[in-house]
Amino acid sequence: MSSAPIRDPFADHLITPQNSALVLIDYQPSQFASVRSMDTGLLLKNIVSTVKTARAFNLPIVHSTVNVAAGQGQTVPELAELVAGSPPIDRTTVNSWEDLTFLAAVRATGRRKLIFCALWTEVCMAFTALDALRDGYEVYPVVDAVGGTSVEAHRAGLERVVQAGGHPISWVSLACELQRDWARQETVADVVQIVLTDRLRQE
Repeated sequence: MSSAPIRDPFADHLITPQNSALVLIDYQPSQFASVRSMDTGLLLKNIVSTVKTARAFNLPIVHSTVNVAAGQGQTVPELAELVAGSPPIDRTTVNSWEDLTFLAAVRATGRRKLIFCALWTEVCMAFTALDALRDGYEVYPVVDAVGGTSVEAHRAGLERVVQAGGHPISWVSLACELQRDWARQETVADVVQIVLTDRLRQE
């Protein structure tokens, strides 16, 4: 058995640690409380696993909140400690792409593939993803780490982004796409821990 040579990690059409960034938007208590598209406990586990994966591969993380200054509450503690190195950009805009500080942070990553995690699916994920697509970015919503105000709203938000050119993924597929080859030893232990030991062998 022999693996093919590693493809250009910047030009690869698939997600790599070198060509992608994680966009994390509005994982705050009030948003979680209004999710009806899936169990919020499972949603929290999935977003935590997604962020752990991003960290394992050293992806840039653009972390944003909405209206914390007006009392909406900070990022939930389980995520806040994971993204302590990426201070949140607090906004008043519903669409993060319309916040200039957020937009500058995305552009500063230098990455064209954006992995999207936001609450809610049909609002804060969809609006921002649609604008990113319009501006020439590739968008990958993590379908089981985002949630909407109903099953129908979640589905409609995803379909709207997909119709505009987005590429839906799951948190497990993201981890495997970043890893790509089990011969790449640097991250194998982290991926096995995050995906198998912590989650799939437990559930």
